[in-house]
Amino acid sequence: MAAIENLKFDEKGLIPAIVVDADTDKVLTLAYMNKESLEISMKEGKTCFWSRSRQELWRKGETSGNYQHIVSITADCDLDALTVKVHKDGPACHKGTDSCFMDPILGEASGAEEKGFDPKTLYKLLEGRKAEMPEGSYTSYLFEKGRDKILKKVGEECTEVIIASKGNDKPETIYEIADLMYHVMVMMVEMGISVDDVMEELASRHIIDHKIKQEKMK
Repeated sequence: MAAIENLKFDEKGLIPAIVVDADTDKVLTLAYMNKESLEISMKEGKTCFWSRSRQELWRKGETSGNYQHIVSITADCDLDALTVKVHKDGPACHKGTDSCFMDPILGEASGAEEKGFDPKTLYKLLEGRKAEMPEGSYTSYLFEKGRDKILKKVGEECTEVIIASKGNDKPETIYEIADLMYHVMVMMVEMGISVDDVMEELASRHIIDHKIKQEKMK
């Protein structure tokens, strides 16, 4: 195991830190640490970086709430770069995107990974939150409060979807549907209901509906 004293900080006392989502292995951002911010990160279990533009320490999430809970920190073979695996509470980028790496230079867009985000990926993320229960996570808060709190949120989000749809506000309706889906999936994880369980139920209804139609055609 490499000690901090053995790391090779550059002439400005900095070392690049590549932040990676521990659940999906997606690269989230590239930031810089100095010895002090690395020590803070290790002590607090959350990422702390050195801002080269502001010339000061900054703890990711201290203003946005999008904390990054550290799972591991690994140095490369030359001891001059780090990878930091994290469980994140929200978007990694200050622009509100999941990852800072979104603009293609060659080949497929990094954003293509966003299109691969599906209910099973979300379910896996929620399972990870329930298992790890990272401090400061809203999902952890829901699991800690229990099923009654989760169900209350599901009910509230149902109402929000209805209000947005009744107002014919498509963007707002999409936003509220996303909130509803998230809370429903938290409930699913809490109850041990998988995405496949729901898909199988939907598939069975499709098969029954198809058989009824065939019978009517005879």
